[in-house]
Amino acid sequence: MHWNVDDIDLSDLEFWRRPWPEREAAFVALRAERPIAHFEDPVIEGKELVFSRGSGYYALTRHRDVAEASRHPEIFLSGPGAVSQFDLPPEMVEYFSGMISTDNPKHARLRRIVSNAFNPRNVKAVEDSIERVADETVTRALTSGSGDFVSDVAAPFPLEIICSMMGVPPSDYATVLHCSNVILAGGDPEVIGEGTDLIVAVLEAGATLTGIMEELGKYRRDNPIDDITSALVNAEIESEKLTQQELASFFVLLVTAGNETTRTAIANSLHALTEHADQKARLIDDYEGLAKTATDEIVRWASPVIWMRRTLSRDHTLSGVDLKAGDKVLLFYNSANRDEEVFADPYVFDVGRNPNDHYGFGAPGPHFCLGAHLARREITVMWRELLTRTPGIHSTGAPSQLATSFVNGIKHLAYSF
Repeated sequence: MHWNVDDIDLSDLEFWRRPWPEREAAFVALRAERPIAHFEDPVIEGKELVFSRGSGYYALTRHRDVAEASRHPEIFLSGPGAVSQFDLPPEMVEYFSGMISTDNPKHARLRRIVSNAFNPRNVKAVEDSIERVADETVTRALTSGSGDFVSDVAAPFPLEIICSMMGVPPSDYATVLHCSNVILAGGDPEVIGEGTDLIVAVLEAGATLTGIMEELGKYRRDNPIDDITSALVNAEIESEKLTQQELASFFVLLVTAGNETTRTAIANSLHALTEHADQKARLIDDYEGLAKTATDEIVRWASPVIWMRRTLSRDHTLSGVDLKAGDKVLLFYNSANRDEEVFADPYVFDVGRNPNDHYGFGAPGPHFCLGAHLARREITVMWRELLTRTPGIHSTGAPSQLATSFVNGIKHLAYSF
């Protein structure tokens, strides 16, 4: 279909319920005719809180504009609310986003402490666990699977890796999964419950995750072992340590961003490889030769995080558009990853695509995904496991899309071996 750009409203949830081809066609029109388009803020209402509409936001839909905004964090600030189209109270920004919604010098301090915890020894231990968890996940799917690829494979696999990495006990896995789903669901009634107040549900989910991490963090301060949580709570760089709130915020970020995005990539990739059987055949014939490029193509294709927000610190002209201090922009990574100026045949799924300058982990800059290496490793290992043991795996129905603008999620995907 061809869209009239005046009919496109990226703030309307109904737009994000449309099939992928219709959504993609809208971004084709925006990139060509109105690459920096202005939209009104969405209306979000809850019993506890009503967010009033602000001055709206500009949607950056081209690869080069997303890149410029990401490379200039002194102009395009993350602090006012990187993960929200509307302005959140400061305590909610801190509560849910932590490092992802901070600017320098605080961002540099947090990233320095967290990066230090992900030292080679800890990362090696996590990487060694990925193959074991992949094997166990596929074995469970084969022996007692439900027929839903998301609940059998895509969801439990990264969740178990993140939780074991942080030292979360298996008895809490289901709670962590539910809470992370609620936070990222964007109000999808199937996830939060029909008639449930969105704001209350998100706050309760955040409080539950914070409680798990506070208890674990206190224990690991006194009883450290070789896990990431022990390294985080006991890390001290130039006399700097994470506060209890910063640790909890990082945990919320990790179990949402680190879990949901990998799940989304893996779920989308089964659908893509089913729809593009020739590409699946290429992978089966030469997985080791194509693993690296295939993993990046899966991330480009899935674009798990659709957008991040930035706020202008001062007046700035971007590609001829005059932006003012305080203006909000949304960096649409999904659109940047289909930009015809950058990608040859962007709507072709090509497991050998090279070069592939995608922004599936964010664009270059200080907020580039800290877990990109881990996510790539998880995707690579899981597909090696699946194609080796179950080369006939394929989806058998249309994906059930998550009704939100923020995550390109799949709730359910029927499959068969």
